[in-house]
Amino acid sequence: MPSISIRGRKMPESPIRKLAPYADMAKANGQKVYHLNIGQPDIKSPEIAIEAIKNIDLDIIEYGPSAGYESYRRKLASFYTKQGVEVSFEDIMITTGGSEALLFALGSIMDPEDEVIIPEPFYANYSAFSAESSARVVPVISNIESGFTLPTIEEFEKAITPKSKAILICNPNNPTGYLYSESEINQLGELVKKHDLFLIADEVYREFIYDDRDKHYSVMNLKGIEQNVIMIDSVSKRYSMCGARIGCMITKNREVIGASMKFAQARLCPPTIEQIACEAAIDTPQSYFDEVISEYKDRRNALISELNKIEGVVVTTPKAAFYCIAQLPVDNTDDFAQWLLESYNLNGETVMVAPAAGFYSTPGVGLNQVRIAYVLKKEDLIRAVQILKEAIQVYNSK
Repeated sequence: MPSISIRGRKMPESPIRKLAPYADMAKANGQKVYHLNIGQPDIKSPEIAIEAIKNIDLDIIEYGPSAGYESYRRKLASFYTKQGVEVSFEDIMITTGGSEALLFALGSIMDPEDEVIIPEPFYANYSAFSAESSARVVPVISNIESGFTLPTIEEFEKAITPKSKAILICNPNNPTGYLYSESEINQLGELVKKHDLFLIADEVYREFIYDDRDKHYSVMNLKGIEQNVIMIDSVSKRYSMCGARIGCMITKNREVIGASMKFAQARLCPPTIEQIACEAAIDTPQSYFDEVISEYKDRRNALISELNKIEGVVVTTPKAAFYCIAQLPVDNTDDFAQWLLESYNLNGETVMVAPAAGFYSTPGVGLNQVRIAYVLKKEDLIRAVQILKEAIQVYNSK
């Protein structure tokens, strides 16, 4: 029998979705499952986007431009400019989700066995995207004790080799909820300038910041390294439109744009109908975001308060996004998470979490941690943590 590729064997399994069959079985057995494992908001998408889809007047849903519709890119450029990020529509490439934007970016700058340095824990699919690009992830560890602050520049310096090509960050961070400060971003800017590296920033959670004193600082605002910087964005979280699969890659580097266009042409074009909805969504009123941020802040506060009531749990208060990493008093959260779905319920209810080891590339790290997404209503979050508390006691008494 023919064998699959080395790349296929090396592709990592999603720590977020790999337990889905066990959740399906729990539901088939009549149990209610509280999904704390995946960042799927329950917030309604903007009405203006839904109406745009309902009112589409097309005779043919035809191919669009490979870089995305110019009208959408121009409107996006104006959107970013109002946020203090000066870009032209020519700096923007529309992609099929932020995932494709990252694939295009890595595919355009990485040769086989080139290295991308990433502070960990990091969004698990970065490992998959790197594997698809035949690049090697070099982790620089941040830890829960420091609140997952940016590792020191000295740690980054130690990780740089002749094969280093880029540093990749997620700001605000998935899975930790950490928000990198302007000072931290500037330090990274100086580092990539010194070593002539690319700096890729996944900024899809840029709107989800919960304290007035905290501000998002985009890598696009760094001066003197415009040719080194690539920004990734998406509509998935901003407008609660995960299924629309529209994102973008932004850079002032024309060579990167040109190389990415070849990848874009190979997949022909981003989705037409979704671009129409996303172009309309840019006109979403500020009141929508004000309500969303207020809701998530309440959810965050409730979640952290309840987690802190569990003996042995270590968790820091996330500044942004809608995730946190919690350290549990169990030895192996992969086993624990599966046990929750296979063998445990409290009055017919159980919880699904994402084991955090999959958000690290360093072997043996994060084995007693989970990522929790606070995308459920506050009362559901409180109930889910109550179940988690009881489950930990039962699990540890086995």
